[in-house]
Amino acid sequence: MAHGHKKHDEEKVIFVGDSRVRKGAGFITPPDYTAYPGKSEAFIPNFLLKEWMVGVVVLVGILVLTISEPAPLGYPANPSASVIPMPDWYFLFLYQYLKYPYASGDYVLLGVLGVSGVAFGALLLAPFLDTGKERRFYKRPIASSLMILSVISVFYLTNVAWTHYEHELEASGQKPEHIQREEEALERREQGLPPVSNAPGQQEEVAIVEQDDPAMETYKKAGCIGCHAADMKGASGPSLRGVGDNHSQEEILTIIKEGYNEMPPQYNNAIAQGVTDEEITHLTEWLAKQKAEQ
Repeated sequence: MAHGHKKHDEEKVIFVGDSRVRKGAGFITPPDYTAYPGKSEAFIPNFLLKEWMVGVVVLVGILVLTISEPAPLGYPANPSASVIPMPDWYFLFLYQYLKYPYASGDYVLLGVLGVSGVAFGALLLAPFLDTGKERRFYKRPIASSLMILSVISVFYLTNVAWTHYEHELEASGQKPEHIQREEEALERREQGLPPVSNAPGQQEEVAIVEQDDPAMETYKKAGCIGCHAADMKGASGPSLRGVGDNHSQEEILTIIKEGYNEMPPQYNNAIAQGVTDEEITHLTEWLAKQKAEQ
């Protein structure tokens, strides 16, 4: 606005336009994320599409593994078997951690709730405590150090737990059931015998041969029913039905006198029960007749 003094002191007002403001051309569209490379990205569809693609790849991989490697059904549970309890491999580090004095016994509450609560609480609070914009791990020393320390601890505890388990097996003379069954399957293959199936409906029951033979009374008198059951189907020990398909009379007598796998020698126990050598010999002959019908 300018002021000019003329005749009769008349005042004249002059309006001057501001050239710094551009004349509008309708609705102004704000710049999208492409104007700021590396700073942001549209959630739909760009970011969400990438997440979906990763999820599809993972799902296809799981389906391929499921089809190529069916889930094992495992072996029938044997509640009377003597085993060393062990968790699945992904829980071995926690299994070993709970063995330490400060996490068990009088301090079991601290071990189960205290330390675990601190660890999970730290994970929940991590996004609020670590608010830095830097994402390169070597420029985040505290978070990176904690992560590396956690990974090393998990690997160390897992290795210690498995090593201790192997030492326990060696000291007790036990053999894991799956290894024992693999060895038995290999032995049957070497003998030219068909494999034994545990699937329901696929394994035919083998009948007792000459069930009225006096050897059956010797079998009960010698205490064999304690491990192999009165019906010879097995309890804490294996089934003796069809045992003649795997062992001869001489081999069965050797097993009674010297033991086999986890079975200790039973000869002295049988003698202590009043069983004679003749009865033991007849028992082994009868057991060698226990074969599946051809």
